[in-house]
Amino acid sequence: MKYSAYVVISFLVILALEGMNCMLLVQGDLVGKSVPREERWGIYAFDLATEEISLIYSSSIKISGLQLNGKGDTFVFSQVYGDTGDQEEICSIQYDGRNFRRLTDNTVMDTYPCWSPDGEKIAFLSFRETLDIYIMNSDGSNVSLLYDSGFHDGDINWVGQTIVFTRESQIWMMNHDGTGAHPVTNPPRAGEWGKAVLPFGDYDPRLSPDGRKIVFERLVDDKTCHGNYDIVCINTDGSSEHALTSTGYTQGLATWSHDGSRISYIVTAIGERGVYDLHIMNADGKEQRNVTPEYVPEGFLCHSGWFSPDDTVLFFVGEWWEKDTGWSAILAMVGVLLLLIVKTSRRE
Repeated sequence: MKYSAYVVISFLVILALEGMNCMLLVQGDLVGKSVPREERWGIYAFDLATEEISLIYSSSIKISGLQLNGKGDTFVFSQVYGDTGDQEEICSIQYDGRNFRRLTDNTVMDTYPCWSPDGEKIAFLSFRETLDIYIMNSDGSNVSLLYDSGFHDGDINWVGQTIVFTRESQIWMMNHDGTGAHPVTNPPRAGEWGKAVLPFGDYDPRLSPDGRKIVFERLVDDKTCHGNYDIVCINTDGSSEHALTSTGYTQGLATWSHDGSRISYIVTAIGERGVYDLHIMNADGKEQRNVTPEYVPEGFLCHSGWFSPDDTVLFFVGEWWEKDTGWSAILAMVGVLLLLIVKTSRRE
C-alpha cells in the first residue's frame, strides 16, 4: 500500500512539472544546453552554428525594438518606465552587457530606435501630439524633430541615405534629412479596421544592406485577433512586389543578414496558438525554417531578432512568460502530496 501511494504521488508530481514546462528545462540540461535566466526580460545572443544561447543583459522591465549598430559594439532599444506601462525611453548598452545608458528621460513615449549608418545618430519615434520621427546624437543629446506627417508615423529603418517607415498602414520612404517622403506600397484595404489589433496594411519595413529592396509584413486576413501576416519584398522604386511567405502566420519584424542572403523574422502565433519562435529564410523566400533550439522551453518567448556583423549570431529580446499557476501552485501541490505520504505511512 505504501509503495503504491509513492508511485501514484510521483506520477502526479511529474504531471504537475510537465504542465509548467519544467520537463523541457530538464531536457535542456540533459543535452548540456539551457537558456540562461535572471529577470523576466533579456537581450540574448544565439550562435547559429552551435545553437548556444547566452544572456547579455537582463531586466525586470519590458525591452523592445532591439538594434545593433554597424560596428557591432552597441545595442539600442526601448524600455518601459513609469506606472502606466505606456511610457517608454530609449536606452543603449554595449554588446557585452556593460555601460547601460538611458538616453531619453521625459513624460512621453519614445520607442522604436534605429542607428544611422555611421553610428553617430539615432532616429526614433516619439508620441507627443502624434507619433512622429525624431533624431538625436548617440549619447542622447541634441534631440530634434525629423519628420511629422500629421498622422502616426512608425516602424523606422535607416540604411545609407534612406529612411523607410510606416504611414497610414503603407510603407513610405524619405531622405535621411526628412525630405522627399513618398509612399512605396499601396496594399489592399490599407487602413481598414477588421478584427485584428492593427488595420489592414503593411508594417515594419527593413531596407536591404545595398538599399535596393524593402522587406516588410502585410496583414492578409483578420481571422484571428492577432492578425495573419505574410512577409513581402519590394524594390525601393515600388516594382517587383512579391510575397516571400504564404503561411499567413502571425509573423513579422523581418531583418536582413549583413551579406543580404538571408532574412530572419519572428513567428509569434500560428492560428490561435502562441509560439514566439525565431525563423530564418533565404532572401528569395526559400528554405524557410524554425531555428529555435529544441531545448528552449515553451514559456520563453523570442522577440526582435538582429544579425551580428558577421552573420554568425542572431541577437534577440527574450521574455520569460509565466503562466498564472506558477511555481507557487507546484509547491502547494507537492506540499499536499507530502502530507498524503505521511498519512499513508502512519496508517501502515
